[in-house]
Parts: sequence; structure tokens; C-alpha cells
Amino acid sequence: MFDTINGLPVHPLVVHGVVVLLPLAVIGTLALAVRPAWRRPYGPLVLGITAVATALIPVATASGDALEDRVGSPGVHEDLGEQLLWFAVPLLVLNLALAVLTRWPASATTRPGSRRLVTVVAVLSVVAALAAGVQVYRVGDSGAQSVWGSTTG
Repeated sequence: MFDTINGLPVHPLVVHGVVVLLPLAVIGTLALAVRPAWRRPYGPLVLGITAVATALIPVATASGDALEDRVGSPGVHEDLGEQLLWFAVPLLVLNLALAVLTRWPASATTRPGSRRLVTVVAVLSVVAALAAGVQVYRVGDSGAQSVWGSTTG
């Protein structure tokens, strides 16, 4: 199922979805963390992008396994790619928490304890976003090195 589409390997096709959407989710998360006024209108959009990016990661790893059977091991890229889900899931959970907390009735989010909770979730989402951004870079760089490293140097 995750091998080829119309004779082309699925992996590079799916990977581009992750490579575009996960950094977009990172940028959106950072924007929501620093601009609270954007949380209500743009929070669901960032949450949706994060959810799609996270859902594509297992497809990318499964299609990468199928591609590995055809062309050989990509080395460290495989290990880093399998770890990416563990960076995306916390980002998704924190974006969901931020969206839920933002949508609470005004009386619930204006209490000092609730505001602190929103602030803590926003700070944690920044940490998760930065970690996911670094990891997606590492995965992408190692994949590019495994494909192009010997031909361009």
C-alpha cells in the first residue's frame, strides 16, 4: 500500500506534506503563543494543520520502510524519521489544549488560575514547537544527505 503510486515511490510524495505542514504548524504555534488575540480565530486552523502533519508522519515512515526494501537503508535518516512522531504528538496535544482553553467561557478564562494555565500551555507549546522544528530539520537534512550527499559534494 505504501510502496508506489503510478510507478513513483510514495515516500518522497508524502514526505513533502510533512516537510511543508509541520514547519507551518510550528510557525503557527509560535504566532499563537506570542499573540493571544490570534488564538481564537486562528487556533483551529493551526490545530488542523498540526493534526494533518502528525497523521502524515506514520504514512511517511511506512512508505520509507517500503522504499528501503527497494533501495537500501538510508542510515540515520530512518532513526530520526521514526522519532519525529514523538515530537509532533506533544505539539498536537498542546495546540489542542490551547484551543480548548481559548474557547472556554470568558468567566472561566479570566480567573487568575485559568490565565496562568493558558500561559503555561502557551509556553510549553513554544518549547514543543521549537523541538519539532529542530527535529523536522534534522530528519529532512539526513534524508537529503542520504539521497544527494554523494552526488553534489
